[in-house]
Amino acid sequence: MALSRRNFLNGFLGIFSLGGLAAVFGPVIQYLSPVKQNGDTVSSVVAAKVNELTPNSGKIFKFGSKPGILIMTPDGENRAFTAVCTHLGCTVQYSSEDQDIWCACHNGHYDLNGNVISGPPPRALEQYKCFVKGNEIIVQKENT
Repeated sequence: MALSRRNFLNGFLGIFSLGGLAAVFGPVIQYLSPVKQNGDTVSSVVAAKVNELTPNSGKIFKFGSKPGILIMTPDGENRAFTAVCTHLGCTVQYSSEDQDIWCACHNGHYDLNGNVISGPPPRALEQYKCFVKGNEIIVQKENT
């Protein structure tokens, strides 16, 4: 049985249309789905040396496979959080001018307790425990 030109074009347009729908709806579905969290086995790390930070400054450090952020508040208190924005997983940074944690991807802002101030993030940052041991600032997960 011979394939007519009309049947060939209808089949081609059908496949092309399915590809177009996938190109449009694929990113939409990915955008609406939550950021996948995989378990990390690291429970504590050395985030910095005691003299590395000054009041009203922050530092990104590696916490297992993810970034963390260590902040010395204007009052000189150390605080640490995951540096992964709860919106789409971008890395946050400390804004010494605004004295808050800022996500540059979609202009999300968190206070110095990790709570959302403004922007699209749906929930607060995970906070870590900080303590000084010798000349090192140790950061560990709260639930350990």
